[in-house]
Amino acid sequence: MKVTFIGLGVMGYPMAGHLTQSGHQVRVFNRTIAKAQTWAEQYDGQACDTVADAVEGSEIVFLCVGDDADVRERVAQVIDAAAPGTVIVDHTTTSAQIARDMDQACQAAGMTWVDAPVSGGQAGAENGQLTIMCGGQPDSYAKAEPVMNAYARQARLMGPAGSGQLTKMVNQICIAGLLQGLAEGLSFANAAGLDGEAVVEVISKGAAQSWQMENRYQTMLADEYDLGFAVQWMRKDLGHVLTEARRNGAALPVTATVDQFYKEVENLGGGRWDTSSLFKRLETLRNAKL
Repeated sequence: MKVTFIGLGVMGYPMAGHLTQSGHQVRVFNRTIAKAQTWAEQYDGQACDTVADAVEGSEIVFLCVGDDADVRERVAQVIDAAAPGTVIVDHTTTSAQIARDMDQACQAAGMTWVDAPVSGGQAGAENGQLTIMCGGQPDSYAKAEPVMNAYARQARLMGPAGSGQLTKMVNQICIAGLLQGLAEGLSFANAAGLDGEAVVEVISKGAAQSWQMENRYQTMLADEYDLGFAVQWMRKDLGHVLTEARRNGAALPVTATVDQFYKEVENLGGGRWDTSSLFKRLETLRNAKL
């Protein structure tokens, strides 16, 4: 299939690569043209200088950009240049409202929309093992799903436009709470004079087990926070969560509190640290009292 991928960041770059490796004809566009050219050399695709050139002849246009404003800008450019019937699939994590707005804009232009945020981080993108949560019309999703399977472990349609973003919000709510709980547990273990690694080796075999515990406890104890998803990105996501909660009436006291803890991490200079740095915050506070 002829497809386009717009946005070659840490996620989009390998995702677009999986598309070519699955046999699709891929054109790419990136704000930094040199990066698109590097990608094209690596994956035998085609780098384009403009969005209009990138979407010419494509049946599906994938986006993986920064935020709501970026999505709005790129979708407008795609609508101006792409043919009616084009499916736009957005892998950016955004607000649910921008997804709804873009769905309406696509319908008015004779195109269709799928919001498709992903979970699995950079490693999941590189290994083709992402979980994709989608919102949109069933026929549009059915066209996009076989193509997305090039980099997905699981993809599922959750409902109409915006439902993918709402599901990703649930994902981020759960991760924030899990990481704070793990950070508090490890900080308590340190304060109690326990061997943190030994503690986790025991409790991870019981009801406390989680992906975050299995994959982050050692780096947290080693004071290493360069493992991908950054605090500043999580705060962007949690901002969307809390905005949507105000709209739908959901009570999210833990999420709101953890968001403020991440603000404190940013104040420590940790905006680019990964999200497990909640432990760094607690240890900084604990050490200040010693």
